[in-house]
Amino acid sequence: MTEKIKLYDDSKCTACRGCQLACKQWNELKARQTQQQGTYQNPPSLQTNTYMLIHFQDYVSPEGDIKWLFRKEACMHCTDAACVTVCPSGALYYNKEMGTVGLDREKCIGCKECLTACPFLVPRYDSKSAKVFKCDMCESRIVNNLEPACVKACPTGALAWGEKDKILEIAHKRAEELGGNATTYGDEFVGGTHFMYVLKEKPEIYAEINKKPRVPLSVVLWKSWLKPLSLLAAGGALGGSILHYILHGPKRPDPEQGTDVKTEGGE
Repeated sequence: MTEKIKLYDDSKCTACRGCQLACKQWNELKARQTQQQGTYQNPPSLQTNTYMLIHFQDYVSPEGDIKWLFRKEACMHCTDAACVTVCPSGALYYNKEMGTVGLDREKCIGCKECLTACPFLVPRYDSKSAKVFKCDMCESRIVNNLEPACVKACPTGALAWGEKDKILEIAHKRAEELGGNATTYGDEFVGGTHFMYVLKEKPEIYAEINKKPRVPLSVVLWKSWLKPLSLLAAGGALGGSILHYILHGPKRPDPEQGTDVKTEGGE
């Protein structure tokens, strides 16, 4: 297997959101009206029709300088993925060639265990279809030796895709070149990820970034003995239902999403 990972360098990002639009186009994701929250960022968070998002953040440095900070958010494609561990139906799986985490929505039973398990809070649940949605690293492209759509569309070189060792080398070298508080983020967590960052500032400066992502204890227990026991006793889908009941109680429908007033991209 030739592991490949994606790199995002926020020092090169202009927040043009070309990657965001390319993701929607390739995955045929329809736009949806969203609510204005006083920021250029739109939509406000990942959604079932938004697999990746550019965060906009005003930052005032200790010296009093005001800076724009940008950050691309999407599935981190963990090497030891909690979502794959808890998925009882096989809907979430590892791409054996690249090491990324794919999603077969036809197999998704809507148990929502991946939502609870993900240390990065990435998967989104759609109450209408009772399915989960997330980035699959453009699996239809990468298995055909094409780079992910977001990488293809990036005009500044902020996004890169390549063999793991080479990308790690590029990332650490870039952080050294930037100096100051610049660092990498992602590759040191959950056994490594297949999406990582070069950040101009320390991770704790960035809003809505998980500073110390950890797999929940319930997932560790599930992986070690609850899942094998449930699969042996009752089959995968029922086993997932058993875990859901233990952790969350009876499954209830999600409320419908609210009324929207602004189109994505500020249009």
